[in-house]
Amino acid sequence: MIGTEGAELALRPEGAFAEDVVRGLSAARKTLSPKWLYDARGSALYELICEQPEYYPPRIETGLLERYGRELAAAIGPDALVFEYGAGSARKTALLVAALTRPAAYVPVDISREALAGAAETLGRQFPRLPSRPVVADFAGPVALPLDAPCSRRVAFFPGSTIGNLDPPEAVAFLRRMAVQAGRGGALVIGVDLPKDEGTLVRAYDDARGVTAAFDLNLLARINRELEGDFPLSAFRHLAHWDARLSRIEMHLEAREPLVAHAAGAAFVFEAGETIHTENAYKWEPRAFDALAAIAGWRTERTWTDERAWFAVKLYVAP
Repeated sequence: MIGTEGAELALRPEGAFAEDVVRGLSAARKTLSPKWLYDARGSALYELICEQPEYYPPRIETGLLERYGRELAAAIGPDALVFEYGAGSARKTALLVAALTRPAAYVPVDISREALAGAAETLGRQFPRLPSRPVVADFAGPVALPLDAPCSRRVAFFPGSTIGNLDPPEAVAFLRRMAVQAGRGGALVIGVDLPKDEGTLVRAYDDARGVTAAFDLNLLARINRELEGDFPLSAFRHLAHWDARLSRIEMHLEAREPLVAHAAGAAFVFEAGETIHTENAYKWEPRAFDALAAIAGWRTERTWTDERAWFAVKLYVAP
């Protein structure tokens, strides 16, 4: 049974969080990395976002994994070791593992120890004999993974269209690291959100119930909790904006009024209307993403999409 007892710790987030906050909020254009959205409360809110009718990616991706899981497993083959960055609750991972023949091991990676605990509960209940070595780490940079279990091939699993949170150069670097870790003959299973009409995209990141807004604002609440901050949450509002030129949704926290806030021993001045850029979500044309993956060392093998071509699950191999 998998668990987080003895999970390998590759990151101490407290110092890094403070450094990122001071650096990001002191910049001319204020920004914070989306990885800091996922503390325990943020992870729980994200799970709730996935249940909102406007947020289509998890429903479509889950449907694709359910519908084409056997085809995917046949293409991967038996005795595969699966490693996953940003494991979260591992619900989609359970679909992949269930379809695979004799999976050799599972290596989940997440910045949140709480999220890894959720993955342990989900997969441990369903696959009690599956060997697992959880790693608490920030995959924004290189991470050493325990990938030495005997297996026929290594498979990187990166669902959830999380690749869209990375700018193209960052995405290439990350895809290249996964190719190196998968090794010769390794595979990548990845979820990619595709372009569609602006209204659908904006609603997906600004739902009617305000769950995504709470998720975004929780970042300020986390700063207050962990870095002795005094950000007045009522003085900020969540914004979702579609940039057609860059083919991405941007999430921002906008100051409703002029204010000065403090955290981590620093002061930050906001003008009315000034924003903190908290997340990007790129939407990739399939061929453009194939080209991006090729730069990183992956060869396109298979693509599965829904009837409306809103989302794709793609299989790549490392030649």
